[in-house]
Amino acid sequence: MKLISIVTPCYNEEQNVETLYQQVKDVFYLLPQYNYEHIFIDNSSTDKTVNILKKIAVTDKNIKIIVNIRNFGHIRSPYYGILQAKGDAVVLVVADLQDPPDMITRFLEKWEEGYKIVIGTKYKSKENKLLFFIRKIFYTIISRISETEQVKNFTGFGLYDKSFVAILRTIDEPYPYFRGLITELGFNRIEIPYIQPKRIKGKTNNNFYTLYDIAMLGFINYSKLPLRLASFIGFAVSFLSFLIALAYLVAKLLFWRTFSIGVAPLVIGLFFFGGVQLFFLGIIGEYIGAIFTQVKKRPLVVEKERINFDEK
Repeated sequence: MKLISIVTPCYNEEQNVETLYQQVKDVFYLLPQYNYEHIFIDNSSTDKTVNILKKIAVTDKNIKIIVNIRNFGHIRSPYYGILQAKGDAVVLVVADLQDPPDMITRFLEKWEEGYKIVIGTKYKSKENKLLFFIRKIFYTIISRISETEQVKNFTGFGLYDKSFVAILRTIDEPYPYFRGLITELGFNRIEIPYIQPKRIKGKTNNNFYTLYDIAMLGFINYSKLPLRLASFIGFAVSFLSFLIALAYLVAKLLFWRTFSIGVAPLVIGLFFFGGVQLFFLGIIGEYIGAIFTQVKKRPLVVEKERINFDEK
């Protein structure tokens, strides 16, 4: 029988993990042709998430738990969890129930048809409309400037064949942009659209910083356009400044007694150039920061404990 690995990253999801566990279990109850393991990788939760999972793991050996020694963030921990899976296929499902577990059945059907990657794309969402709109803008921008194809409205929810996971294990990537690797590695895939449900219980751990972090990670990993914009805009602003200076010189020569340059243009120009410089210093800093992260060669996560991994 084929083994399917379900990987669920979680952090402070005490209100949702038990419900998710039961829903996944119900899915595989209707799929007796598969064995499954459900790996929860916890990012050092401060609530009762780990205690709830441990109680479940005592009676259900399909449940496996990895507890990180600290919170390693929303990028490294899920990726590490995927690498620990031993199944013929790995399904990534978040703990907040916004990835519908009943879609696992459809993922497996397409996988059996020969697709190595089957992913869910949310064409609609019941989350905050403004947030969904901002996400759509991000997906549109990165799709247009990326040097490789990017999947719109995709957060990682999907099924990945063991051959794909095997390639991931060979990549020495301490801070990976997983969504980009889906298309960069070139495996045949199919997309299944779905409506993302609204989070019912608990509070999301995503904030402006985490969303900005993953957005910038995508930009710097798959596009050199921000760096090249610095050169283009620098040239354009320099040329514009020359034209304005020339116009002021001509005006002053023609209307020497009546034309006054004034302080305002100088102040506005100073702040404008300062803003442009700081913006592109920040962009360059993001690329340097990514290089620094790569050079340090730190592990994805450090485990505190793992449960049920020795069970056969």
